[in-house]
Amino acid sequence: MMYPFLTLDDGTEIVHSEELNNGTVKVYVEKPDAKDCFHSFECYLPAYEVKNVEGFSKEDVDKYMEVIKSTAHLILINSPTIVNT
Repeated sequence: MMYPFLTLDDGTEIVHSEELNNGTVKVYVEKPDAKDCFHSFECYLPAYEVKNVEGFSKEDVDKYMEVIKSTAHLILINSPTIVNT
């Protein structure tokens, strides 16, 4: 499940998962694009590992990663933990 976290002025949405079994939290960044529909990438906290970049330039990813890095503590403390039963 993904949880809404932040909507930026440029329409970019940042959402995050619960804490996964391996202790990471998936952060997903998506921005609407008139030509390509959406640009997106994933970031896994706490390592800040970026994966599956679609449509964003390196500069774009760097810009959004600054937002993620400055708010990661909020994402991590607000991510529910998966409980295995």
